[in-house]
Amino acid sequence: MRELKRRQFTQEASLAFLAGVVVTVADCGGGSGGGGDDGYGNPTGGSPTTTLAAAPSGSKSGTIAGNHGHTATITAAQLSAGGALSLSIEGSAGHNHVVDLPAQAVTEVKDGRKVEKMSTQTDAHTHLVTFNAEVPEDPSRY
Repeated sequence: MRELKRRQFTQEASLAFLAGVVVTVADCGGGSGGGGDDGYGNPTGGSPTTTLAAAPSGSKSGTIAGNHGHTATITAAQLSAGGALSLSIEGSAGHNHVVDLPAQAVTEVKDGRKVEKMSTQTDAHTHLVTFNAEVPEDPSRY
């Protein structure tokens, strides 16, 4: 495992943040599209999804259900380090949620397996975050 000095870690984390992420943006409900929920009480349907800039090389971005500006990215440095993570997914939403991932979940994300985790509740709502959403397998849920 590669050892990073504080300056190197800060530099890589900053570059990863500035390089952009892949985010799925969906309407929080209302409108004329579809409807229902994702099985966790979060709305689905609404406007079509939009894909933004690609994640930095080696990073993994999560797809966020009922999204309204949140971003969830595990940087390449975090994936390499392993261990449990507490990700802030505030993005441009104006409020924060946290996604707590145990070490096993981080390893599974790094290995390309589908992982789902519910965010903390804020303003009476939560978001389901899925890493490696494109993988056609049942997800590990944490």
